[in-house]
Amino acid sequence: MNITETENEIIDEFELFDDWMDKYNYIIELGKTLPLIDPQYKTDGYLIPGCQSQVWLHANYADGKIVYKADSDAIITKGIINLLIRVLSNRTPQEILDAPLAYLDKIGIKEHLSPTRSNGLVSMIQQMKLYAATFQTQNS
Repeated sequence: MNITETENEIIDEFELFDDWMDKYNYIIELGKTLPLIDPQYKTDGYLIPGCQSQVWLHANYADGKIVYKADSDAIITKGIINLLIRVLSNRTPQEILDAPLAYLDKIGIKEHLSPTRSNGLVSMIQQMKLYAATFQTQNS
């Protein structure tokens, strides 16, 4: 499944819910299914700056693709990073760098987050794209 197909799948899932409380509950459920980061990466060196909650992100590059793992001390943030990982993990660096992530606007997540959580979302995206740029540079 390519990035657009994965994004459309997420959009379809969010359209099943009528109000934002149900969508928040769904994001919380996604947080509970987040594949956890190895404890060795839950250090300051893997913390994403700019997030209200603590969010650790690690990326591994193998066979031309990046695999992300993450954790957070806030369940809603776990759900948000899980949405990003679902779209961006197991992709090439170029796919990640080119991903417009328009699904985030289409599901309305940015407008329903507090300003600090919205800033955290932007920080998570920036960090994931920074990993992609770094791996692309190292392997070209």
